[in-house]
Amino acid sequence: METFGGEKSRARIAYDWRGGPLARMIRQRLQAARLRPSRQRVSLAGLLFVAGDRHVTAEQLYREAQALEMPLSLATVYNTLRQFVAAGLIREIAVFGSKVWYDTNVGSHSHYFDENRQRLSDIPEDLTKNLKIAPPPGYRVVGVDVIVRLCDDDALQ
Repeated sequence: METFGGEKSRARIAYDWRGGPLARMIRQRLQAARLRPSRQRVSLAGLLFVAGDRHVTAEQLYREAQALEMPLSLATVYNTLRQFVAAGLIREIAVFGSKVWYDTNVGSHSHYFDENRQRLSDIPEDLTKNLKIAPPPGYRVVGVDVIVRLCDDDALQ
């Protein structure tokens, strides 16, 4: 570790939430969704969208933010994720029980949920295209969520 003025400096990953190209793109995306691009929103959106489509829980995202020393509380993460869902930037997926996942891919697609590893992943083909669902009179189908729960073969024995 390099020293500065005789003191050891700690290696830090810096996140530029104001002026870098990623931050500018995220700020524009938030403004297009009619959300004020606050430091917290830009920081969390950067974590969510920098690596392509992904599935995270609020707790996972909070741990990532802590690792980067972003000054955010878990309550802020939950509130921001709810705002992103309401704005249509991400999708909320209730898997089983009280655990909620957030998906950056808001298009129509289905999921596998690995119960052993507590992981959510996309099913390569869209299973919803093959479903024929007739809504009751006076309603229309606005979305179909398919979650296929999996466990290891050994776990069944």
